[in-house]
Amino acid sequence: MANHITIDASPDTVHWAIFDAALPPVATIDSGDTVTLNTVSGGPDVLPDDSFEILPEHREIHEKVTPGGAGHIMTGPVAVRGAQPGDMLEVRIQDVSLRTDWGWNRIRPLAGTLPEDFPTMTLNHLRLDREKMVGHMPWGVDLPLSPFFGVMGVAPPPAWGRITSIIPRAHGGNLDIKALRAGATLYLPVFNDGGFFSAGDGHAVQGDGEVNGTAIETCLSGTFQLILHKNTPITMPRAENDSVYITTGIDPSLDNAAKQALREMIGLIQEKTNLSKEDAYMLCSLAADLRVSQTVNVHKGVHVMLKKSALHG
Repeated sequence: MANHITIDASPDTVHWAIFDAALPPVATIDSGDTVTLNTVSGGPDVLPDDSFEILPEHREIHEKVTPGGAGHIMTGPVAVRGAQPGDMLEVRIQDVSLRTDWGWNRIRPLAGTLPEDFPTMTLNHLRLDREKMVGHMPWGVDLPLSPFFGVMGVAPPPAWGRITSIIPRAHGGNLDIKALRAGATLYLPVFNDGGFFSAGDGHAVQGDGEVNGTAIETCLSGTFQLILHKNTPITMPRAENDSVYITTGIDPSLDNAAKQALREMIGLIQEKTNLSKEDAYMLCSLAADLRVSQTVNVHKGVHVMLKKSALHG
């Protein structure tokens, strides 16, 4: 029978701005178990005034944890017994929920998709209605919320050493794919014994591209079922939900990211059917959608979405 644990965000259970295979796990579970990760988002420079609900652990983490640079506060890592390099970790995203009544969005000089057009720091605190699931915009519009984690990943290969959480890579991390909300499943390659899964960078809502550099960043709680697939190597993160398959591409060049995501989808189609490479390429041109995940994380992200009905009728 599967077990469930909850890991609260605290100075002892988070890592700030880094992924590193040398980080010890905060918990170890068996394949098939579920884990709820409570997270916080943002440094002390983005906290609002006391008219908003500021979680006490958020302040405590600021006081006691030294960030490893600019980047995200992630809860974890969680080890999965038996995971080894060459395996694949299936992450079933069972639930994603808001933990506070506010989020933040920031334009930073020299960042975002249009840094030359926006040289001034701008920080907005946005009130979130957890009952109506809307965010109140400064100009009076209520924006429907669709929460998801911008960062979900395993520990990178040991040879990479300590890496920033900002740049997504083959281990996952800062993917910023808004389709990875509750009900979706993310697949990640395993590079270390235990795998070491972490999540953070809560987003209340985000458009494809995350163009100014941030979503409505907020504190989320996520429940994940972690399932280990032995000897199932994949080269890049991939995902699915009830209706679509998703493959990813990540590269400093948006063109190269698109090519990588497309090649990954062609490969996925061939894994699941007897189609030739040429037929799979044709199907992508007729039925797949290339979407820009984000253009702001140094390495750009593209994901390809293909309806399952295009393969299975």
